[in-house]
Amino acid sequence: MKKIAFLFTQAPHGTANGREGLDMLLASSAYHDNISVYFLSDGVFQLLPDQAPEHILSRNYITTFGVLALYDIEQCYICAESLEERGLTNQDTWIIDADIISLTTLQQQLTYADIVLTF
Repeated sequence: MKKIAFLFTQAPHGTANGREGLDMLLASSAYHDNISVYFLSDGVFQLLPDQAPEHILSRNYITTFGVLALYDIEQCYICAESLEERGLTNQDTWIIDADIISLTTLQQQLTYADIVLTF
């Protein structure tokens, strides 16, 4: 079966990309069992707890990332350099359980993916 990689690269709530990517990720898990998820660039903001999107009249979809384990999506990674660039290196809680990896490792892992979807 093909290996699918989902890249979340954009901040939440400014566009529908994060919500649509999450919907596609959950739907894909019904058909594929080799899925990995990567958060890099501004996509690391997708995983911050205690967001209040209702203040900008947006739907709070961020907590839905917490159900990834229920969908057997366990290969979740956060880019260490992206965290450092955004001053999030001291953040110790995330919406999901994810491994923090270097950008080089992330790029190496992506070479094994048959399909890469970016949101």
